[in-house]
Amino acid sequence: MTNLSKKLCTTLLAFSILGSYSFAKSLKVGASAVPHAEILQAVKPQLKEKGVNLEIIEFNEYVTPNLALASGDLDANFFQHAPYLEKFRTERNLKISQIGEGVFISPIAAFSDKYKSLDEVKKGGVVAIPSDPTNGGRALLLLHHKGIITLKDPTDLSATEFDIIKNPKKLKFKSIEAPQLPRVIKDVDVAVINCNYALQANLDPTKDSIAIEGPESPYANIVAVRDENINDPDVKLLVDELRTENIKNFINETYKGSVIAAF
Repeated sequence: MTNLSKKLCTTLLAFSILGSYSFAKSLKVGASAVPHAEILQAVKPQLKEKGVNLEIIEFNEYVTPNLALASGDLDANFFQHAPYLEKFRTERNLKISQIGEGVFISPIAAFSDKYKSLDEVKKGGVVAIPSDPTNGGRALLLLHHKGIITLKDPTDLSATEFDIIKNPKKLKFKSIEAPQLPRVIKDVDVAVINCNYALQANLDPTKDSIAIEGPESPYANIVAVRDENINDPDVKLLVDELRTENIKNFINETYKGSVIAAF
């Protein structure tokens, strides 16, 4: 073999090695710590086997993950339900969309240190609900379906206090940022808290709550991407892996009803 041939073989070998590494793509996904990031950790090995390195960026509120996605700092996010995404992107004029079907339902629930049921709540009681319109409406819908208040249109997912037509207990509503709700349980009569923030505060929605959303909930949590990447094969692979029997079993065994698979 001539020196030229040896150099050519060495060069081709180097490109071959480098090429094999280039196929291990990185996918940066923003998520709430619980349960979203935990579920992503469960699919990480499967994605790696198929050439995708999943990088999970945790957030503790509901605004930044969508802004970071829209700006290109994230490839996708996994922290929100479909109604919240729709309202957020419309209000902010963001080019981000849901990709694939819902992964799980994270029931919203009512907690109290003072009462063991909603029926026990005294007249004039203070109820803390999420301050963002979508989850605030969701909290009111929970109270409506439990018979504590009556809403003008219970199919309206963006209902507000102004849509309450019957409030026999004359409850007072206090809007608080969703991540802060577990901290105010002792200061109010009832706090309606999203499941992910309840779990982070070591509250079990199925055991510790005095009312919880049913499985008929329309609030399935989804993966979102920028519109330009709606056909991205790596994100599609992520969604597919999130909806396998393996992940359904992980959700059922890990959260025992606090999180419900949507497939």
